[in-house]
Amino acid sequence: MSDCIFCKICNGELNTEFLYEDEYVVVFKDIRPKADTHLLVTSRKHITSLKEINEVEDAKLMAHMLCLLPKLAAQLNIPGFRTIINTGAAGGQEIDHLHFHFLAGNLPKFG
Repeated sequence: MSDCIFCKICNGELNTEFLYEDEYVVVFKDIRPKADTHLLVTSRKHITSLKEINEVEDAKLMAHMLCLLPKLAAQLNIPGFRTIINTGAAGGQEIDHLHFHFLAGNLPKFG
């Protein structure tokens, strides 16, 4: 999608340092961190939100994204982390491109 900021980041159109990248995802720091470590694990494929995933076509991508999270934690020597997927504007999603928030250290409180 040509006007999507995350598509531009994934395609290298914007100067963004990737902490990890492969054929399915890129990982970079959130520009407005909510914790000591706040990364975005972003699919290269443009999917608007979790509501839009296709159970058959996107199963491998979703599994890959989930399985990458503990690997990132190990690489960064992080013993525990929080994962958030905001879905839709009412769910706090600000960028209409599927991504996971990976947060660790000084986590915000819920409830």
